[in-house]
Amino acid sequence: MSFIPNKIFNPTGDDSVQSRTIIKGNTTGLFNLNNTKYTRAKSMYTVMIWNFRVPEKVSGLNEDSIQYKQELTDGEKRAYDGILSFLIFLDSIQTVNLPNFADYITAPEVQLLMSIQAYQEAIHSQSYATILESIVDANKRDEIYYFRRENSILLERNTYIGKIYEDFIENPNDENFFRGLIGNFLLEGLYFYNGFAFFDTLADHQKMKATDRMISYIRRDELTHVTMFTNILREIKKEFPAMWNEKLIYDMFTIAVEQEIKRTEHILGDNVIGINKNTTEKYTKRLANNRLWLLGLDPLYPEVTESPYQHLERLQDTNGEKTNFFESTVINYSQSNGMKWSREF
Repeated sequence: MSFIPNKIFNPTGDDSVQSRTIIKGNTTGLFNLNNTKYTRAKSMYTVMIWNFRVPEKVSGLNEDSIQYKQELTDGEKRAYDGILSFLIFLDSIQTVNLPNFADYITAPEVQLLMSIQAYQEAIHSQSYATILESIVDANKRDEIYYFRRENSILLERNTYIGKIYEDFIENPNDENFFRGLIGNFLLEGLYFYNGFAFFDTLADHQKMKATDRMISYIRRDELTHVTMFTNILREIKKEFPAMWNEKLIYDMFTIAVEQEIKRTEHILGDNVIGINKNTTEKYTKRLANNRLWLLGLDPLYPEVTESPYQHLERLQDTNGEKTNFFESTVINYSQSNGMKWSREF
């Protein structure tokens, strides 16, 4: 079944709370945010707005620049550059693609969250640019930006997610939309986190701590995005059960986990203390199990139950927020009255 994007002007539409649905509603084009069906979206809006920050204000990047040049091993530098290249691609593709999905969301309160997310993804791109400008020599920056295109393993990884998005743009039907949402969920909930773990591990060894602070801001945003897409998918399961395809979910998770393990091992190798093939595999599979749990599904890897990276649990974000990296739950947001994420809107 084909999708029809929202009309900008539709006088005959009906987006009353009684008629409103997460997708396929008859929108009016009016952004009525006083009458909402998905009331928890208001709480998410508050948290996402409070998460605003300016990447140029992160201090300590000059010290990171000295460490990068004088203290990091060649293997750590290669990992630093390669992970930045992949993260830059992920946030870039999200910034560009999110409006394509938002055009088909018919609840204005949820459209609002997607608009904020697109803005946050753009801030992430500026964050990476600030890191590169502060730490990496100018003649090396383009090499990092385009490493993900020239490296065959990174190119394979990027092609997979890019094609999922392109398929929906070219043929916006039920199957491609649902597949695109799962791709988005995997990107936000799985693809970033081995990279984040690398920077956290460096910081735990007193290296590149300012970079890790910047990454902690980005991770904080990504966890809200995981929650938002969890909620969207759960509402689709409730309102449009015919679109829900568990086999597709498990198939995509299996591919994503295999590719993520392969990519991380290729970039990191055995060059970082505390990270190796075994920990990468356990960490990725543990994350996959958790993300499936968020969707109300059984684990893909039931034998994996423990985190291999205990140090991640003790690291604090820069403003006193402690995040459970596996459960995607905000334990304490000082600026949002201790709100905890719900699994549904």
